[in-house]
Amino acid sequence: MQGRFTRWILNACLTTVLLLGNVNAYTQDKSGLRISLLTCSPGEDLYALFGHTAIRVTDSVSLTDIVYNYGTFNFSDPNFYIKFARGKLLYYLSTEHFNDFAAGYYYEGRNIREQVIDATESEKLEIYQALRDNLLEENRYYHYDFFLDNCTTRPRDLLLKHLHPAPVLPAVMDTLTTFREAIHLYLNRGKQYWSKLGIDILLGARTDAVMQPMQQLFLPDNLMTAMDKSTANNRVLLTSSPYVLQEKKNRAPMISPLVAIGFVSLLFAFITSRKIKGLASWTDRLIFFITGLLGVILVLMWVATDHTMTKNNYNLVWALPTHLFISLWVNSDARWVRRYFLITAIVTGLLALVWFILPQQMNPALLPWVLLLVYRSSAKSISHAG
Repeated sequence: MQGRFTRWILNACLTTVLLLGNVNAYTQDKSGLRISLLTCSPGEDLYALFGHTAIRVTDSVSLTDIVYNYGTFNFSDPNFYIKFARGKLLYYLSTEHFNDFAAGYYYEGRNIREQVIDATESEKLEIYQALRDNLLEENRYYHYDFFLDNCTTRPRDLLLKHLHPAPVLPAVMDTLTTFREAIHLYLNRGKQYWSKLGIDILLGARTDAVMQPMQQLFLPDNLMTAMDKSTANNRVLLTSSPYVLQEKKNRAPMISPLVAIGFVSLLFAFITSRKIKGLASWTDRLIFFITGLLGVILVLMWVATDHTMTKNNYNLVWALPTHLFISLWVNSDARWVRRYFLITAIVTGLLALVWFILPQQMNPALLPWVLLLVYRSSAKSISHAG
């Protein structure tokens, strides 16, 4: 009887302590807010390949559950594609009910991981007010930069600004990892080899800069991992996965870029070497026209856009814009034309020799085309009979 009475007293005391603790917690935080970082797993399409980040605000007072999304843009924006190509397309902050937001990712078979932020009442109110201020028409728009200012860096900066002290976010990738290597991880994992080729052509040497720890957090998965691994002042209170889904496996393309470009380069080399009347000269014109047109595009991406990573592009060493003009003179026997092709052969040949040790990582699939340029430039510098 005495032991039972003692246990009853102990249980009563424990219950009282827990109740007092809950009351104390309630009196300390009357905001009713819960701030969470949402990380959405990568999808199959290129635009979704790198995942997504958003902020969830649950308000138990107003009974709302809203997701704040910095990754929205308007397809109906006038001159959408031109603005997108020039880096002038405005992204903006939008809101959506959590159930609607989650349903879209559930339909695509993508996971959503939630990290509840350990914040005080004043910090929650600061974050909530900052989000509401950013939602104002005059504040919600911004110029999107995939590497430096995107749907992940905006939530990152918001949390770091309004958490006191801010969490210390460590590097989550090798300290020598470059921007290009980071996106290659996702492109290879998603078997997006043709997209990888296009990206490697368009992005210049700046993409091969080594990322600082904070710069690594432009990727949603990296920010999520850094929040989990914060070594000091860890502000992640709880991590949960509302949906556990099986991610779809991406299929590799039937023909890889290296095989396709290698085959076309060999075919063009064969046609021009056989000196088939008419066909050989038109093939040469096509080779230099395509290369020159690409060079013009790369120059425009460098000087006529707001993209930061398309500058200082070493692909312009072989994709010379002047090839577009010279394609009209491939059969000319003029001395200046011969000299042009001789210089082209020497410069492009030297580039091929140092292809894998340049400051900019060059895509191997382009090498067969570069060697084709060396071959045809050499031939044209000697004879224009074909």
